[in-house]
Amino acid sequence: MEHLLILPFWFNSWKALPLLGVVLVLLGGINVLPWHIPLFHFTLFLDAPVSSVALRKSGDYVITLGTRFAALKWKEQLVTTITQVDKDKPNNRFNDGKVDPAGRYFAGTMAEEIRPAVLERHQGSLYTLFSDLSVVKHFDQVDISNGLDWSLDHRIFFYIDSLSYSVDAFDYDLQTGKIGNRRSIYKLEKDESIPDGMCIDTEGKLWVACYDGGRVIRLDPETGKRLQTVKLPVDKTTSCCFGGKDYSEMYVTSASDGMDKEWLSRQPQAGGIFKITGLGVKGVPPYPFAG
Repeated sequence: MEHLLILPFWFNSWKALPLLGVVLVLLGGINVLPWHIPLFHFTLFLDAPVSSVALRKSGDYVITLGTRFAALKWKEQLVTTITQVDKDKPNNRFNDGKVDPAGRYFAGTMAEEIRPAVLERHQGSLYTLFSDLSVVKHFDQVDISNGLDWSLDHRIFFYIDSLSYSVDAFDYDLQTGKIGNRRSIYKLEKDESIPDGMCIDTEGKLWVACYDGGRVIRLDPETGKRLQTVKLPVDKTTSCCFGGKDYSEMYVTSASDGMDKEWLSRQPQAGGIFKITGLGVKGVPPYPFAG
């Protein structure tokens, strides 16, 4: 079975991360630990891939499911479509998504992959679901819509379109949710490979998971400099978030899709989740969807 874990997030009333087994690797004071939590009591099987999930202020959750924003009632095992996007592109699906500080749900689409990171290009778009359940498309021509987050003062929106090999910034209007003045703040180096999921810490620095790069990098968005690299024992690191009681632990997801038996034998933990401690920084709790 191939594993592709994309978007982790954590909130302290329910630790919303999947599971796996445990081996400890020590990296100069930073602990990288394949992580295990108890199995959930039940699983809800759906008709399309779920690429992101968010808390809902009114209760339960909102998810991106295929090309739909949908409401999820976990106890009732009920999913209700809110709206659908990219109706003219049946080969598309949502990818990464996250709620902004005002409670709007940002999420982007992409074409289905032929194999990892190989797909029909420029088919995706970036959308926002507002609290009144209306949807706005910000722009199209996206390859693989991926990591996103906001600066601590809520004036900048950070975004990754993976095949641009860039972390981008936009001016951001918290009142309206509008974005503009796109610019690149960091171009990944060859050994860092493809930028994937992203999160921000309480010092305003960005953490980016590098797909096929086997690492998470910490960036200063003001200077455009890489401040830190944490390498993992797997190549296909997909996303990252902070969690734990005080959000001082980092959780990193990974994939095993596209790996042959020989590759998997060298990286048996591929497709798992890793807990990183000892970073000396904390993360920002997720915002709930306001609708």
